[in-house]
This record gives sequence, C-alpha cells and structure tokens, in this order.
Amino acid sequence: MSLHNSKKRPAPSQVGPTPKKINIQKSHTGKGKKRSMPVTADVEEQLSDSEDDDDDDDEPYFDQGAEAEDDPAAEPNGDDEMDVDVDQTETLSSTKDPNANHESHVAQRALLASRRAAKPHSALLSEAKRIWAEARQKDMERRKQGTGAGVKRSADRGERRARVTELMDLVRGKVADLVLKHDASRIIQTIVKYGLPAERLEVAKELEGNCLTLVQGKYSKVRTMTIIHPHPPSRSIIILELAPSVPRLLHHAYATSVLADAYEIHCTGSERAQLLRAFWGREAALFGDGIGVGVGGKNKKRNKDGGGGLKAVLEASDDIERRKRTLTSVKENLLGIFNNPSPIAARHAITHRALWEYLEALGSTDLFPEDKFSEQDRERGWRDIFDSCQEQLAEMIHTRDGSRSVREFLARGTAKDRKQIVKVLKPHIARIAQSDEAQLVLFTALDVIDDTKLTAKQLIAELLPSPPTSTTPSTLLTSAAGRRTLLYTIIPRSLRHFTPAIVHALAETDALRAKTSKKDEAVRRDEVRAAASPGLLALVEERGVEMSRDPKGSLVVAEIILFTEGDNSPALKTLSTPLSLPYPSPSPSTPHPIDIPHTSRLYKTLLQGGHYNMSSKSIEPSSHYDPGAFATMFVSTVGREGALEMATGGGAFVLAELCERLKGGDGDEAVHALRGKVKEWFGESEMRRVEASEAKGKNVLLEKLRALGG
Repeated sequence: MSLHNSKKRPAPSQVGPTPKKINIQKSHTGKGKKRSMPVTADVEEQLSDSEDDDDDDDEPYFDQGAEAEDDPAAEPNGDDEMDVDVDQTETLSSTKDPNANHESHVAQRALLASRRAAKPHSALLSEAKRIWAEARQKDMERRKQGTGAGVKRSADRGERRARVTELMDLVRGKVADLVLKHDASRIIQTIVKYGLPAERLEVAKELEGNCLTLVQGKYSKVRTMTIIHPHPPSRSIIILELAPSVPRLLHHAYATSVLADAYEIHCTGSERAQLLRAFWGREAALFGDGIGVGVGGKNKKRNKDGGGGLKAVLEASDDIERRKRTLTSVKENLLGIFNNPSPIAARHAITHRALWEYLEALGSTDLFPEDKFSEQDRERGWRDIFDSCQEQLAEMIHTRDGSRSVREFLARGTAKDRKQIVKVLKPHIARIAQSDEAQLVLFTALDVIDDTKLTAKQLIAELLPSPPTSTTPSTLLTSAAGRRTLLYTIIPRSLRHFTPAIVHALAETDALRAKTSKKDEAVRRDEVRAAASPGLLALVEERGVEMSRDPKGSLVVAEIILFTEGDNSPALKTLSTPLSLPYPSPSPSTPHPIDIPHTSRLYKTLLQGGHYNMSSKSIEPSSHYDPGAFATMFVSTVGREGALEMATGGGAFVLAELCERLKGGDGDEAVHALRGKVKEWFGESEMRRVEASEAKGKNVLLEKLRALGG
C-alpha cells in the first residue's frame, strides 16, 4: 500500500515535508460588494477577512483543499472520520510483518465503519454525499461531450438540476440537523446555491427557530450567509429572528461577521432598520408598533435607510420620560459594545449607525426641549459615549455613519478632546487620507482645531514628511482621495476639486464649530496653508516633472504653485527645465511637454497667474503667486529657436499667453526687457512663417504678438 493511500501516520524514516493543499488564487474582479475595512486593519487582516468573505460569495464557499477533504471520492473509504493515530512502536514493529500490517488496516476500516454507522442519519449522509459530489462540480460542462457549447451548458444545467432535486428530497425535514455538521452543511449550501427559489425558501423555513444557533456556529454561520445572500424572502425570515438579539450577537466571535455582512451588503433599508431596533430597548420594541422600521405605525416618515429610525420612534412618543428611557437604552447598548475588550463590534457599520442616531437625537432640541432636558444632561450623555469609545475612533471612520459620528465628536469636543482624537488617528493618517469617508474626519480636524501647531505637527507632518522622497506623498498622488487630501490643506472646499456632496457633508459641523472654536476661520486656513506649503513645494521640486506629465498630477501641481506660500522658485525651476529639451521631441514615446495637452495647459495656467472663471469670463489671479517669475524662467529656458518651433507647432496658445503676460507691467523694467526680447524673436519674416504654418492657435498668437509690438 502506498504512503499516500494509507490512513496511518508514516514511520519517522518516511516522514517528509507536509504536503500543502492547493491554493487556487481567486480573482475578485466582478465579484459582489465587500464589507468596508477599517483604516486600522493591516494587509494580512484584510486578506484574511477577504478569504472569509469568499465563503459567502456565489463562487465556491470553501477552498479547494476543503472540497477534497470532504469529497467521498477523494478518500479511500469515502468517510469524514479523523485519521487514527497509531503508536510509533507498533508501526515500526508492524512493518516487519506484512500480514500484521494488513490486519491492522482491516481493523481500522472496521472501526471507522462502525463509528460512521453510529452517527445520526449515517445512511442518508452516505447517499447525499454521493449525489453532492456530482452536483457541486463546477467543471461539469468540460467533462461532458456534446455538439456545441450551447448543448453542453444545457446538459450541465439539466444534470445539476436533477442532482439538486435529489438532494432536496433526501434532506427534507432534516435540514436543521444537517446544517450544524461541517461536512453535511455543504450539502445544504449546494442546495441553496443551485436550487430554485422555492427550494431556498423551504430550507429557510426548516431553519426557522434555529437561526440564533446557526449564526453562532463555526461552520453553520457560513451556511447562514449563503441563505441570506441570494434570496430576499429567505433573508427576511432570518433577519426577523436575529433582530431581537443583535446587541448580544455583535459580541459573538462568529455571529458578529454574519450581522456585519448582512447589514452592510445584503439587507434592504427596512431590514437594516429592523436590525437596529434592538438597540432601542424593550419598551420601544414592545410599544413602537413598527415605527421607524418602514413597516407601518402612526409615523410614516422614512429615512434613506428605509425606515424612520430612532428619530421616528422618539417623535411618535409624546412622553418625554419615555423618550429618555429609549435614549438611555441605546446608550447602554453602545457602552456594552465600546467597553468590550475586543474592538470587532466597534468596527461594524450597524454599530456606527446606532451611534450616529444616538448623537443626532441627543443634540436635537425638538426631541428633547431645553426646559425638560438640560444642557448638563446632553453633555453627560455625550461624555459617557465619548469616554468609552475614544480609543476606538480609528476603527469607526471608514463608514459613512462612523465618519459622521467622529466628526461630531471633533466639532463638539473641547481642545483636550480634539487632541486625544488626533492622537488616536495619527498612526493611520496615510490610510485615512486615501479613504473617501475617513478623509472627511481629517478635513474636519483641519477645520475645527484652533491649535494649528498641533495639526501641523501631528497631521500635516504625517501627510508631507521630510524628506519629500518619502513614499507617503507618492502614494497619495495615485488616488483621487489622496489628491483631495493634499489639496484640502491649501484650497479647502474648492468646487474645482471637491464635489457639492463633500462640501455639504463638511458644512454639517459648521454650526457646532462656531460655538466651540474661537479662532477666525480665515486665520485658521491661512495657518494651515502656511504649515503645508513647504512640504507641497518640496514635493513639486522633487517630483514636479513626473507629476506634470500625468493628467491628474498636473492639476495638483497647478494648485500647489498658485496657492502655496513661501519661496516657489525651486519648484518653478523644476517645471521649466523640461522646456529646454529639443522641440519637437526626437522620440515619439517621450513627447515634449508642450505637445502633452494637460502639461501645456499647466504652463498656460502658470503664465495666466490663476484660473479662468466662466461666470465673469476673466482670470481670477491668485494672491499667493507672481506669474512674472515664471514668465522670466520661460523666456530664458525656451530661447529664440525653441519659441519659433513651438509657434509653428503645438505651443501657439502657450506663447500667446506669454505675450499677454508681458503686455502688462509697463512700469516693471524686467517685464519691459522680456517684452523687447520676445519682439526681437518674432520679426516680420518669423510672423509670416507662423502665418503660413498649420499650427492651432496661430491667429491668436499673431494677434497677441502684434499687440505686444504696439
């Protein structure tokens, strides 16, 4: 008997390296939505979570190794029994007698067969595994013979459908028992994955009443997710059963991931509100009459999540004391999560939603009038929550509601509170800057913190470390979120780079900032700009050429040059140096900067000294930038021959802007000298040469040159 077919542990002399299971790399392209990960999660943790999520996808809910382990055809005896360890002394002695070795194997097989027969539903499982081994195959059509691909697919579907029907007939009435077993649960999984809607619903109804047990099992919780994902009617059955126990289940090692995925990925708005209802307390659950969950009641107000939420429940009650009790129940459930040593539940979107509903209701004077709910009561309710979760704030900012809650803490908190928040966020600044939701917290911190020395040292220094060769700025430039973060330090809330939705979200904390921050908004922005300017200019000086040749990087370069403070001459020199290259470029693979549309537009903007305003039909000059310095560098770098070649090539518009810049400043001797030099370059013969060319913008250039000569 070969070593690979033996169930015995090999002798010491035969022991080699443990064979590894084949790990087939799974591509996530085209897969469904994944649960958002916190900025504190390291790469290994994200990969691990991604692998766990794969169990919940439509594609195989188990890896190739697990399939082989549970496949009856892959094992000599077709069972799932654990390997029987044999004492090494017995093994060594038995190898001397082939008959003894054979007898030992016969005894082992008999023992395994007796154990398997003693299991509940052993005969059913034996037959079901045989059918399941065929029904689960993904390569059925490759193994079938037919006249064409369409015939193969049709035969594949028909054969799988027949096998799934057989499986359903076998397990009907016994689903609740089988789903708890690690091997038999895969049979139920295959039925749900390939079965008809009616079969999925039948499975869900058989599991009704056992869902709490299922989500707390290591294997059965994965099968529960396979039911939640593809079939809404089945999902509703499970959600209704889990909803009353949500706060408790969030603390469970296995159930917490089921709730997190169901809430964030699969559930509808009303189902999410149903899951949140457990946070409101027993009184709201008993007497709320469906209010706030999108299923009826007196108050029909619905929010974007499908129900009115906590606010609708509180509005439906006229008793202020009842409102207080409901709010206290939410606070106690949140404190139970935040005071738990494990931060897992604090990461989930359902927790963040409950937290934001609590903070929103706590700050509402309509729900809790000041004459019946004092400011001290509000401060106490806010302080209790903040003190319990302040160390976990970085775990929460990756979701919309979590980000909004942390921004509320920043805007409402004292200087000491804000300093603590910054301390918690500092180790994760680089990843926060690249997250669409988390970066809003960073922007709010720059907007509300009066101590700009703190923000410069703890936040901006992390974004723009010295030296500029650090990988952090380079990483930020590769993503839209990262570029927004860099630009917010110098042009906050500019509609050129920030959407109205982002600006509106940031404006939500402005009213609180007016009450808690003492420094003038314009002064704070100028100080933040001054702190960020050296790092941004150093970035352009170091990587300006590379950035200017990138369509999106060129936009960042333009804003940095126009709106930063300090000496920008090294950065301008970096940008002007490529203009000295021969024009046109001898290599088509590396075109001259003037022939790259976005780079050419960058030079034009720098010569203009600002952006063009479509409303006023004019240039809005920047108060932080002098375009004359760049015009001087441009003329000295390009030279006469380069300018003539550009005029008849792709640089007519840039040269026209140069002429427009030199036309002004009659009292400036430097500008006057440059104007004279450009006039010498373009004499009558050169003007005729430009006019005879086919260059775009030649008429505009000729007009500007004639105005310059006058």
